[in-house]
Amino acid sequence: MSLPPLVEPAAELTVDEVRRYSRHLIIPDFGMSGQKRLKNAKVLCVGAGGLGSPALLYLAAAGVGTLGIIEFDTVDESNLQRQIIHGQSDIGKSKAQSARESVLEANPYVDVVLHEERLDASNVMEIFAQYDLIVDGTDNFATRYLVNDACVLLGKPYVWGSIYRFDGQASVFWAEHGPCYRCLYPEPPPPGMVPSCAEGGVLGVLCASIGSIQVNEAIKMLTGMGDPLLGRLMIYDALEMTYRQVKVRKDPECAVCGKNPTVTELIDYEAFCGVVSEEAQEAALGSTITPRQLKEWMDADEEIHVIDVREPNEYEIVSIPGAVLVPKNEFLMGNALEGLPQDKRIVLHCKTGVRSAEVLAVLKAAGFQDAVHVGGGVIGWVNQIEPHKPVY
Repeated sequence: MSLPPLVEPAAELTVDEVRRYSRHLIIPDFGMSGQKRLKNAKVLCVGAGGLGSPALLYLAAAGVGTLGIIEFDTVDESNLQRQIIHGQSDIGKSKAQSARESVLEANPYVDVVLHEERLDASNVMEIFAQYDLIVDGTDNFATRYLVNDACVLLGKPYVWGSIYRFDGQASVFWAEHGPCYRCLYPEPPPPGMVPSCAEGGVLGVLCASIGSIQVNEAIKMLTGMGDPLLGRLMIYDALEMTYRQVKVRKDPECAVCGKNPTVTELIDYEAFCGVVSEEAQEAALGSTITPRQLKEWMDADEEIHVIDVREPNEYEIVSIPGAVLVPKNEFLMGNALEGLPQDKRIVLHCKTGVRSAEVLAVLKAAGFQDAVHVGGGVIGWVNQIEPHKPVY
């Protein structure tokens, strides 16, 4: 689907700019008009990490006039394997400041705007409103859904990318002309089910592959050239060196961009995505089961002890058959540990998997190494096993 350019051309290019961008200017379908549009464009890159590094450098080199960088982190040595915008001398420095220096070294004609803060529901609308296009280089689900919802509410297009180990994905989302991220992924995965790059690793050069695709799509959107990845998900396998595409259709029932949206303002994205502590994430890795696995264990009369760590009022609304109610706080206080059976495997669950992951960390530290928790919690159980039961 071809779309009109996002920005109008700038009034002119200077003599120095003509020299710098001459290889663009001689492309028949790009030319002076395309370069002037880039000069007049304002693009925000969310993150200056794995994807943000190549994206920022190539956006700058291409001649995007204003580049915004939102980043709150500092440079760590483990970043340097893939985050090429930073160097050895930048370790310990603000990533935003380090990225700004590299961008200006690549192209001094770019106006760099820094937002040295964590992106959240309190600032996202104000920051995004200043830009024509957003490039999402985030690495966690809470921020991805925040970026998506803010762009839908503001009517902004954005270019999305994701990387993990040897695999990458990219797409363009713009609810006014096609699907949004929630149309593709209506709900985040249960906590602990999808390891982060810090836990599972990522091939450094994969960042360049996906980041450059994001910039390619950004240039197309800004200048109106070609067919952007709107309504298409590009999937890249670096080991097999294959690219394939999946069509993504706008979901009429989408919670944020559908016909009758239920998300009409920003929400608590950490709660929505089940963000848990590092200890809980570590405990959940390899110790997370699905509701269907739990049902199979029950049907096979496995020696398990199912514990519901929610509050009594939640337990009254809906519960998993056979689960014993022991609220999370009882474990945090240490009161519940001595009453746990030693001859059965402990299976924890809560509403979605957040609280049970936290309790799982407590149990692991207390020596219950074979304990597990149910990813998706009682909500997942109801959706998969007992759909006739109420949810809350």
